[in-house]
Amino acid sequence: MADSGQEKTEQPTSRRRKQARQEGNVAKSMDLSSALVLMGGLVALMTFGRGMTEQLMWAFRAIFHEIPNITLSDQNTVAYLRTGSLFMIRLLSPFVITVVVVALLSHLLQSGWLFTTKPVMPQMNRIGIASGVKRVLSPRSWAEMAKGLIKILIVAWVAYLTLKSALPGFIPLMDTNVAAILAAISKTAMKLAFRIALAILILGILDFQFQKWQHLKQLKMTKQEVKDEWKQIEGDPHLKSHIRRIQMKLSMNRMIKKVPTADVVIANPVHLAVALKYDPESMSAPTVIAKGKRKMAEKIKAIAREHDIPVVEDPLLARALYKSADVGMQVPYDLYQAVAEVLAMVYRLREAA
Repeated sequence: MADSGQEKTEQPTSRRRKQARQEGNVAKSMDLSSALVLMGGLVALMTFGRGMTEQLMWAFRAIFHEIPNITLSDQNTVAYLRTGSLFMIRLLSPFVITVVVVALLSHLLQSGWLFTTKPVMPQMNRIGIASGVKRVLSPRSWAEMAKGLIKILIVAWVAYLTLKSALPGFIPLMDTNVAAILAAISKTAMKLAFRIALAILILGILDFQFQKWQHLKQLKMTKQEVKDEWKQIEGDPHLKSHIRRIQMKLSMNRMIKKVPTADVVIANPVHLAVALKYDPESMSAPTVIAKGKRKMAEKIKAIAREHDIPVVEDPLLARALYKSADVGMQVPYDLYQAVAEVLAMVYRLREAA
C-alpha cells in the first residue's frame, strides 16, 4: 500500500534497525574517526618519537661511516635493500600499529563490530547525471559543505591563536644555535597539532551526535509501514491458522494414543469424557491423560471400551474435571475424594473380574 502521503512519525522498529545495520547504514562520523586517529598518532609520536629519532641518527652515522667501504653489486645491493627495509619496518611499526589500532577502535566505538560489503557494491540507481546532480544539490550535501567550512574556520582560528601566542618566543631565538631553534619549532608544532586535534575531536563528537539524530530521522517509519512490518513478522493469518490446526491435530493424536493406558474414563453421557491414570509409585495424585468433548469424547469412550477400560458416567465430576484440569495435570485437590471413590470402585470391579 502506498504511503507517500503519510509522515514518518513512528520510531524505527528493531527489525528496521537490524536491516539498516546489515546494509551498512549506521550512524558514523568521519570527523570523529579522523580526530581520534590524529590524536593517537600524536601520542604515538610523543611516546616513540625520541627513540625513533635516535635510531635514525645512528643509522645515518653508520651509513656515512661505511660509505667509503661500500661496493655495489647485484648481490650486495639486494642485501642492502633488505636490511634497510627491515630497519624501517622495525622503526615505524610502533607508530603504524598504534595508528591502525586507534582507527579500528574509533570505528568500533561508533558502530560496533560490523562487516558488510553492501556499501561498496555498485548501485545502478546512483549512476547517471540526474542522480549525481540531485545528490550534489540535496540538503545533506549543503549540510556537509557547511560543516566543512565551519571546521576549516575553527581550525584556522585555533592555529592563529596558537602561533600568535608563540610568536614572541621566537624573537630571542635569533641569537641561539640551530638546535635550539629546531627544538622551539618542534615544541610549537606539537602544541599546534594537539590543539587542532582537540578542536577536531570536539567537532567530531558533535558531528557524531548529529549523525545519530539524522540516522534516526532517516529510519523513521510511517504508521502504514509499521503495520505492514507487523504483518510480515506475524505471517499470513491463513497460514498461521493452518499451522495451528496441524499442531492441534498432532496434539490430539498423541493424547488419543495414551487413552489405552488409562485406569478409568469419567464421562458426561454425551458431551464430555476425561481419561484418568493413577500409578501410586510414580504419581502423587491421579493425572488427566486425555479429555475431549462431543466427537472427541465419543472417540475416547470408544477406545476405552475397546481396551476394556471402565467408562463411569458422572456428569458433575466430568464437568468439574474438564474445566479444572488440562491434559498432563493432576486432579485438583478439591476433587480428590470424588475421584478416589471412582477409582476404588474400578479397582473392586477389576478384582472381582
